[in-house]
This record gives sequence, C-alpha cells and structure tokens, in this order.
Amino acid sequence: MTDTTTNHSESAVRVRFAPSPTGYLHVGGARTALFNWLYARGHASAGRGKMILRIEDTDAERNKPELVEGIISALAWLGIDWDEGPFYQSQRTALYQEAALKLLASGHAFLCYCPAEKYAGGDHAPDPAAAGDAKASQGSQARRVTRCSCRDGNPSTPGAKPAIRFKVPMGGVTKIHDAVFGDREFSNDEIEDFVLLRSAKGTDDYGPSMYQLGVVVDDIDMRITHVIRGADHISNTPKQVLLYSALGVQPPIFAHVPLILGPDKSRLSKRHGATDVNLYRSEGFLPEAFRNFLALLGWSPGSDEEFLRTPDLLQKFSLAGVSRTNGVFNRDKLEWFNTQYLQKLPIEEILPHVEAELQRHNLWKAEWAAGEGHTWFAKTVDLLRPRVRLLPDFATWSRAFFSDDFPRDPAAIAKFWKDDKTRPLLEKLADALAALTAWNHDACDHATRKVAEEAGVKAGVLINATRVAIVGQAVAPPLFDTMVVLGQQRVVTRLRDAVTQLS
Repeated sequence: MTDTTTNHSESAVRVRFAPSPTGYLHVGGARTALFNWLYARGHASAGRGKMILRIEDTDAERNKPELVEGIISALAWLGIDWDEGPFYQSQRTALYQEAALKLLASGHAFLCYCPAEKYAGGDHAPDPAAAGDAKASQGSQARRVTRCSCRDGNPSTPGAKPAIRFKVPMGGVTKIHDAVFGDREFSNDEIEDFVLLRSAKGTDDYGPSMYQLGVVVDDIDMRITHVIRGADHISNTPKQVLLYSALGVQPPIFAHVPLILGPDKSRLSKRHGATDVNLYRSEGFLPEAFRNFLALLGWSPGSDEEFLRTPDLLQKFSLAGVSRTNGVFNRDKLEWFNTQYLQKLPIEEILPHVEAELQRHNLWKAEWAAGEGHTWFAKTVDLLRPRVRLLPDFATWSRAFFSDDFPRDPAAIAKFWKDDKTRPLLEKLADALAALTAWNHDACDHATRKVAEEAGVKAGVLINATRVAIVGQAVAPPLFDTMVVLGQQRVVTRLRDAVTQLS
C-alpha cells in the first residue's frame, strides 16, 4: 500500500500553473491559475510564496505554439504574474528519459511491446470521463485494466519497438489526501500500467514523455509543494503518487478545485457563451472585476461578501475556503460585478481603461491626459459610469460625450421629436442657453424650464427633446449635468444642428 499522508512545511510554498497550448486560456484554466496565484502571493509577503509557469507542450500533434502567446497575454490581462518560467516541457525531454530509465532499472517500469490501442484511454490527462461527473471527479469510477505478459519479461509482440510502462503494484490500494476533497483511496487493480515513454519512431530509442511522467518529473525538479488544479485531474493523482514513491520523493500537497459548469449544470463549453478569457477582455470587462468573479466560482471567504478587491482576495484566500461543489458560470452575475467595479473604483483607476477604449475607437484626444483636459475627462467619465455596463459603452452609447460626430437614435427621434412644437422649442432654447453668462447646472436648469413655461409645455417634453439633440439618446445622465460637461458652445451648436435637421 502507498500512503500519501503529507507533512509539508508552510515555510516554502511553490505552486505552478501548467497550461497546454492546444487551445486558448479557458475560463476554468484561468480560475486555476488565479487560485495558484492567490495562494502563492498570500505567502509572498514573508518571502515564502513562488509561482511557476510551465507550458506542457509535449503533444506535438495537438500543440499550437501560437496559442502560447494568447495564454500569456490572457494571464497578463488578469494580472496573474509568475516568479519563474515559462518553462517548456518540449525542451526538457532528457529529464523525462532519465527518470524513465531509472524506473526501468529499479524494476518499477517495464518494456511493453503491445500495440497502443490495447491500452486505449488510459494514458492521457485529464481523464475525460471525470470531466463532467461528480463521482468520477472524486476518483470513484472503476477503470478497465489491462495487464500484459510484457511486465513479466515476456514480450507480447517480439521485434516491435517497445514503450516504457509503469509497473503498477498488484493488489492493495493507493491513498491520497486531498486538501479539498479529503481522503481518497484507489484500488491498484483498477489502475492500468500507464505509459511513461512512447515507443520510438525512426531511429530514436524512445518517443516523447507521456503526461503522467512529465508532470511528476517537472514538479520534483521545480520543487512544487502544492498542486492546485481542477477536479478532473483527481483520477490522475494515484498514478502520480505511485511515481513519486517509485522515485523516492514525497508527493506535494494536492488540492483539486471544483469544476465550472454552465447554467444547465453541464461542463462549461462554447454553447454557454465565450469560454476564452481573451474574449471577455475584448468585450470590455475590467480585469479586477473578472478576477473577483472567478475567485468566487468554487471558493468562499467564509462570509456573504462578494465585492472583494484584489488585496482582499490575497488576504482572505485559503484552500480551506475552496468548495467541493462545482461552480456555475453566470454571465449576468459577471456583468453585475463589472458594473460594481465601474461604479465603486476610484475614478483614477477607471480612467486608463476608458482611455484605452477611446484610443481603440480613435476618439482619444491628447489634451485629456493632463491639466484642465484631464479634469474634464475625469468628470465626464464619473458622470457616465453609473450607466455603463462594459468599457465599449464609453465609445458607443456615450460617443457624443467624446466626439461631435455621433448618431441620433431613430427610435428616440420618433418618440421625442414627433410634436410640431419641437423645432421652435429647441430653437428658443439654443438662443436662451447662448445668452447665459454663467454655465452651470442651475443656470441651464432655469433657462430650460423658463423656455418650456413660456411655450406652455411641460418641462419634461423639452428635456427629452433636448437630450436627443445633444447626445443622440433617449436615456443618458441627468440633462443639466450633461450640459455642464459638454460645455456651452457644444450644447448650443448641437441644438441648432437639431433645428436644422427638423427643418
């Protein structure tokens, strides 16, 4: 029996995030990276936390090197940095071969001449069967096991090029302690003799390392103390624990975090919406809001708190707070988080994001970067942000605040400019506002209501028509605050332009 009861000291915490460049950075992968980062950074204040980035790119047939840049870019946007790496498994082949040969020499591995299909489904990670099933993700699903005569030194197919397989002990159980799911044990008779190195092609002695060997050798070499990863990896853990034992090394502490499901409680996939983290970036979510949302998918601070800025997450995060229950990705909740951050962050923290968005739409003006221009920019963004959901709203819905080239919504025109009195009302208001010697909220308010009163119409009729004239929308911030930030000249010019349009 192999027992993985751990006694790792908290004196040095080393975690790793190890994506495979076979796709984009999935929301689930980003959450795993975040948990590792929070755990490492939570210990970093005492100089005891390190995070390593490792690219697991040994699957030459499925890897797409260009995706590495996308993964790194997404991590950078999320604010997840690392202390060592990125390391690439494709550049570490010699280490894996050395370890496999050591296991072969010690009798913990054997040369297997069987065709690969005989062991189909047993050598890859993570285990697909465990991906969407709670019981499987906890390691309770029985596996079909194939033993062969090769492990006893009797080649099944003499003359074929052999792979190196791990010789799983016959009988007994392998125990693991998981920091989230607790104690688990696996019958060794349900663990297949998994491949360490594939059979060679061409003149090579052996092919590339398989997942189980590579991950263990790397974690040993990189002195990883805590393996924090998705629950779909639980079924891989007994194999890796057996490898640690055979190599004479104490296993790290394992912490498997729950899966992320869609609203229908199936595994999160494209049918539920975007799963690529970079798409949320392009949609205009704030990275800190996205971090806050991700952190609460499978973790709780132990209270009802939801709005947790990054310093709060760093202070409160612990493995004890990670749930065994799968998280559910809720797009509406994510948008709620984004609006909360847009409304609550200090305005100076919001401005760089808005500036970048305006630059992308060629709306940014250099004069807004400093001095009076910056003061105006901050005041305008502060006025707009209670009504903004995503960053692109500043360049689309709010375009009229940053450019004189803006459309007027046809539906708003049809609703608020339908009365024959609209044109003369807007014309009189333009003259009244142009005559003002003081430009402030009360002056604009008084002038507008006076024009409405003299024309015998309700003030709301003129206010709605004016809003469409100066910002092109039926819904916008309070009209007189809007007038103040736009300035006297722009408001009067736009009112007169509306009069021309109504002629």
